[in-house]
Amino acid sequence: MLNRVIQQFNLNVVAIHEVEDSHSSTVVKCCLLNGENVFIKIPFTKLKCKRELEAYEILKDSVSIPKMLDFWSGDEECPGAFLLSELKGQPLSQKLSPTIAFQVGVLHASMHQIPPPAAVQLTGIKNEFPTWSNFVERQFYSFAEDVKNVLDENLYSQAIEKFENMKCQLPLPDGPSFIHMDFRPANIIVNGDKVSGVIDFESVRFGSTEIDFTKIYRDFLRFDYNLYQSYQEGYNTIRPLIDLEVVLPFYQFTDAFNSIGWCKRRGIERNASFLEENLLILQNVLR
Repeated sequence: MLNRVIQQFNLNVVAIHEVEDSHSSTVVKCCLLNGENVFIKIPFTKLKCKRELEAYEILKDSVSIPKMLDFWSGDEECPGAFLLSELKGQPLSQKLSPTIAFQVGVLHASMHQIPPPAAVQLTGIKNEFPTWSNFVERQFYSFAEDVKNVLDENLYSQAIEKFENMKCQLPLPDGPSFIHMDFRPANIIVNGDKVSGVIDFESVRFGSTEIDFTKIYRDFLRFDYNLYQSYQEGYNTIRPLIDLEVVLPFYQFTDAFNSIGWCKRRGIERNASFLEENLLILQNVLR
């Protein structure tokens, strides 16, 4: 399929490098004969492809993202493919400075500042905000069928009870906002002392910002209070940050639960380390 996409984009490729930490889509870096680097992305499904396509149009003048150089709508075998410019730099790491964390906060808030477009009919990105609690519940219980086959019966029952108790204590949702749904270090590119931008929009929605802090906190902010503080300061320069201490426990729990279901769907053996990581988070929450 990748060779077909390369032919479709008429690329003179001299080397191909698979991009690490891409859990769903096929993403490769192509070194071209002219010395330029570009990326090919083949989303997992047609729906994810539609979301990504619409996200590039929505974000292009508001947030730093790769430039979409070409797009192929695909066929019966391929859901579609993107040819993307390179954002210079490397994925965000824990060893970076509070200055970078400040910029990450600005970047995140800049996305959250974007409301649903009034004049455009979207077919991929849904506005889940009007029925936000129903969206969160649908996500949880759709994965519950898979999680039930992984957890022991007692732990599963505890998780269901915990969800029902915690969801009633959430504040009013914050939005409607453009939410990334996978805002984590692997999708944030840093070049030296500057954040180059953000990538990967196949899971985006319009909804409440409260769900969108879970992964950046889990994988980056929780390790250093100075980074956490700088991130919050950066975010607040664009829009007021909600009280994360109130919403993070619930979304950390549901993210771990849903991720266990995701591992079951995509293959437990292939995603063993990610499964163990989320089982540990879930067990710690339920203790």
